[in-house]
Amino acid sequence: MVSNMLMDNNHKFIRGKKETFRSCRGISLIEVVISMFLTAIGIMAIMSMQPSAWKTEARADYMGRAAMILSAELERQQAWIMNPCNSVTVNPATTTAVVRSSGMAASLEGDAVYTVTTTVTSIGTNIFTVIVTVAWNGGANIITESTNVIRQELWRFPEGCPNA
Repeated sequence: MVSNMLMDNNHKFIRGKKETFRSCRGISLIEVVISMFLTAIGIMAIMSMQPSAWKTEARADYMGRAAMILSAELERQQAWIMNPCNSVTVNPATTTAVVRSSGMAASLEGDAVYTVTTTVTSIGTNIFTVIVTVAWNGGANIITESTNVIRQELWRFPEGCPNA
């Protein structure tokens, strides 16, 4: 009885009968057709999500470039205002510039065009608020950031310059 329960690598026991793997049934044609059908449905579902993924990726690309432009402008304004040797136009001073993603003066094919608006306002003696807005797609998409900047003597350059 114990010998009927033993199995080796080449045989298996079904209901007490010894059968080789060669005699076991394989996959039927209907099972193959069903698995191909389910795989095709899965592939079509994944492909239907592709256009929305491209749209999201393009929006993220535009927003990332706009954030980089915004950060660079805020840093530039902050460095300028912190130096007591530089004069600052305020109450409020608003400037608008067009920036292309290529960094070139003229548009190149595929260039994204951003409109950068910077406003500097005095909120106290040697204290300023800088607001930078970056818009693209004709103003349909906008990001804005602001910072307060205080003039600092340690930023005086060149040394010995008169107060602005």
